[in-house]
Amino acid sequence: MISRMLFAGSGGQGVLTIGNILGNAAMLEDFHVTFLPAYGAAMRGGTANCTLCVSDEEIASPVVSSPDFLLSMNQPSVMSFVNRLQPGGRLIYNSSIVDNVPVRGDISFFPVPASELAQEFDKGRSTNMIILGSFIKLAKIVKIETLQESVKMLMGKKKKVAENIIKALMIGYDKFPFE
Repeated sequence: MISRMLFAGSGGQGVLTIGNILGNAAMLEDFHVTFLPAYGAAMRGGTANCTLCVSDEEIASPVVSSPDFLLSMNQPSVMSFVNRLQPGGRLIYNSSIVDNVPVRGDISFFPVPASELAQEFDKGRSTNMIILGSFIKLAKIVKIETLQESVKMLMGKKKKVAENIIKALMIGYDKFPFE
């Protein structure tokens, strides 16, 4: 089994954090993982994306030319990367701010109003974690409990922060009946 993922958005939307947390969780479940971040020169508002490969065998290259999954945080990311999805791929996107998704009959679309849910939860700071929770429900790459453990490990002594992140993950995970 190998899953190839591309997470995309703009700087400050937390797409690299999504990849980091999920990659760490996959390693906790003894998968082989590659993580390849890429971002533009601007600190906030510039482009940001990362690819993640998770496999039960060694991975030859971290490069993901045609991902199985695209998680897109904004409109420019959908437009830039949707054509890279392989046939049968799945696009999960922040439908709160993405209002134009190109038509492709060979992929599946999964809208998540992540910004709206985050606004209700914590004034919008957890948009990336809400959509990550939904992504885990859809993709079934790792168990949600392992993802929670990854958050706790990465947050270290910041227990309150970890608790809020986990709550946001669970909003996304519980809200959508992806199967």
